[in-house]
Amino acid sequence: MVKVKTFSSQLRIFHVKEELETLDKTVNEFLKKNKIKKVVSVSDSATANIDGGTMGLIRVVAYE
Repeated sequence: MVKVKTFSSQLRIFHVKEELETLDKTVNEFLKKNKIKKVVSVSDSATANIDGGTMGLIRVVAYE
């Protein structure tokens, strides 16, 4: 059975690299903690504020 888990991260100017590394670490810890061996899909989507600037990132992981 395929399951889906969503992760999110706020992106702040001048801190994006660190925030993306933290998001990667969070996802990897989830996979390790739950002993997930098969990832079906990983997808990122940016969220925007009313001015059109990127303000966050949503990562969706589908796994078995």
